[in-house]
Amino acid sequence: MPNFTDDLKNALSSLVSGVGDVASTVQDVARENVVKLLQGAGDVATSGIQTVDNVVSEGLETISQTGVNLTDGAAGLVRGVVNGAKETGVNVTQAAGEAASQAVKTASKVGGDVGEVAISSVEGAIKAAGDIGEDSGELAKSAVMGTLKAADEIGSEVGSIVRKALLNAAALPHDIIDALLTGRTE
Repeated sequence: MPNFTDDLKNALSSLVSGVGDVASTVQDVARENVVKLLQGAGDVATSGIQTVDNVVSEGLETISQTGVNLTDGAAGLVRGVVNGAKETGVNVTQAAGEAASQAVKTASKVGGDVGEVAISSVEGAIKAAGDIGEDSGELAKSAVMGTLKAADEIGSEVGSIVRKALLNAAALPHDIIDALLTGRTE
């Protein structure tokens, strides 16, 4: 992954100097790298999810080192890897969930706000659905499940933080979040 890290650092260096939009720059770099890494891959299904993990993890770690906002970075990374997954034939629903999960894990690792990163990850998945013509509810559901799974693996306190953040986020589809958290489908 050294090429991805270098590409992302170079792209972000222009942002740190005040030029550009973090989310769209990160999105473009993430999409390009998923496509580049998966071209010629034998088993795209298996290597695709691993690539999603690596791009999100490396991306957020790099972003945290540059001082750029992690929440903008998470949204851009999730959106970019889902777009790249679509282009390479990787299951986009799985990619959205895996990307959101990895974003929460990495945010916790680098000391970021896991609640805000969870929200941004779900927002990134929803925007990606619009980009690629997929069902935004399905991608949102997968991303929510990914964030919750990762948060619970980290610990009950993080799980609680992520649940509260998702429920309080005005920009997210509360019918989906409520159904996932309570088990009710109404």
